[in-house]
Amino acid sequence: MYSTHTVMTRRRRRPRRRRIWPALSGILLCLVLAGAGLYYVLHYPSQVEQIAYPLEYEDLIRQNAAQYGLDPARVAAVIYCESSFRSQVVSSAGAVGLMQIMPSTAEWIAQKLGEAYDEQLLYDPAVNIRYGCWYLNYLEQRFDGDLTKVTAAYHAGGGQVDQWLEDPAVSSDGSTLENIPSQVTAAYVEKVAQVLEHYKEIMDS
Repeated sequence: MYSTHTVMTRRRRRPRRRRIWPALSGILLCLVLAGAGLYYVLHYPSQVEQIAYPLEYEDLIRQNAAQYGLDPARVAAVIYCESSFRSQVVSSAGAVGLMQIMPSTAEWIAQKLGEAYDEQLLYDPAVNIRYGCWYLNYLEQRFDGDLTKVTAAYHAGGGQVDQWLEDPAVSSDGSTLENIPSQVTAAYVEKVAQVLEHYKEIMDS
């Protein structure tokens, strides 16, 4: 005769059923969302591009680009890479606004334009874009319209680009910027070039 304890210990416990449905439903939901996203990308590429690459202050960009002989798509690309169209942002280095202009550079630009300088004006999109376009035009004239050198100079400074051009390891002819020593500036130049292609499509449409 078995005791109650013995009988209890000999009973086999039924294995618990794993709850598979919640996991499957989660996977199915992910597949549905991925499919919907792919459908949208394939059928509405222009809308997707405009979401990924926003465009604000377009009138100001076009107006100032025309005034200073610049490609408006290029101005938009610089703004995107500098501030993602945030007019109030200030970098850790102190650059201000949409085109991330250093106050010292902005003061110099204001003097060149014969205007009174006020750092608070850099938060104004109209002023910031105008100063940024003026500076891009200045760099284009200084570096003969070479977009690689101009973009590098906008990021690292014209004096720094001049020093790089004097280095045979960077420029074999003293004119072409074949290799940018700064990885940060090199990545910036590449990013602006890539983003530019998107803004050309957006602003030409």
